[in-house]
Amino acid sequence: MPGSFAENMEAFRACVIIPTYNNAATLATVIRDVLSYTDRIIVVNDGSTDQTAGIMKDFPGIQLISYEKNVGKGWALRKAFAYAIEKGYHYAITIDSDGQHFAKDLPAFLDKLSAEPGSLIIGSRNMNQSSVPGKSSFGYKFSNFWFRVETGIHCPDTQSGFRLYPLLPLQKMRFFTRKYEFEIEVLVRAAWKDVPVTSVPITVYYAPKEKRVSHFRPTRDFIRISILNTLLVLIAFLYIKPRNFIRTLFNRDKFRQMMNDHLFNPHHSAQVKALSIGLGVFMGIVPIWGFQLVTAIFLAVLLKLNKPLVIIAANISIPPMIPLILFLSHKAGAFWMGSGAQDLHFDRSITFETIQHNLQQYIFGSITLAVAAGVVFGLIAYVLLKLFSKKTAPAG
Repeated sequence: MPGSFAENMEAFRACVIIPTYNNAATLATVIRDVLSYTDRIIVVNDGSTDQTAGIMKDFPGIQLISYEKNVGKGWALRKAFAYAIEKGYHYAITIDSDGQHFAKDLPAFLDKLSAEPGSLIIGSRNMNQSSVPGKSSFGYKFSNFWFRVETGIHCPDTQSGFRLYPLLPLQKMRFFTRKYEFEIEVLVRAAWKDVPVTSVPITVYYAPKEKRVSHFRPTRDFIRISILNTLLVLIAFLYIKPRNFIRTLFNRDKFRQMMNDHLFNPHHSAQVKALSIGLGVFMGIVPIWGFQLVTAIFLAVLLKLNKPLVIIAANISIPPMIPLILFLSHKAGAFWMGSGAQDLHFDRSITFETIQHNLQQYIFGSITLAVAAGVVFGLIAYVLLKLFSKKTAPAG
């Protein structure tokens, strides 16, 4: 057992978790491989019906969680996390029992953890090798895309099961998924809790097709994952992104960095930035509540605009601004309603219920306000950006 790694495992209060379901052909080899580095191992027998129980009798020193009915990988990990926290562990490295991961990569996780304490670290596989199954290659690209949409974080391999988890930030979370989709839920929700997400390169082995054991059910599990991603995207756009935007406004350093990265980005012209801000403001006011950010991002991509600026500007409809936007929309709608217009006095308690009795006036007015505000904010942004570029331009 390499002394430095064992010492680091103890110093970080880390363990290795091996969830398993009907992988008797490879389980013993995986355990012995890990034992050559550490004996701080927790195996979760997720209702296996093969020879798993007998194999575990050959490893009496291994901590074992076992139950009769197969529930799913997510449930196995949730049980292992709770058990590990109870035993005083602060970190857990999860490794699959099908033999595709190698214990020789374990030290890389602790090296990365030393450099970036508190991080959730994913083992990034080389998905370009010829042995990678086609469905795995598609699945990892699909998962990476939605993770970036939901969190704004670029991660090279969000589907890898070889991970290091910081357990304490997960302790108070209430998880809802039990199968493969849990590894997406925990990753996204940890990122939402400001847990740093990073990665290290690992080696991966895919057995020949005729020997490969997979419990992933393509149709059923893909549907479950798609449903989960739909819910996560909605939560991200309706709550997480507005919350993060408000936090940024009240954090001087983050606000300054955001402005430098996007508003003063030299790679985009003043016209593109102004159009991005104008579109964002328009989408933040136009009456498609619940779909504003999704639509704004789609249009930003389609029109090749500055996506962060569009998102930032679309957050004009943050909760404190909603009563004012509803009031101004109602007032603007009076122009179109003529003698049928209804009056409304401004009050911070104005809600959608307040204007539901004259919905037509609100809809006409909100579209008018969205267009006017988008044009005004876009023009102001353009003028200010041009003035700023003149002041910062080198002399002579």
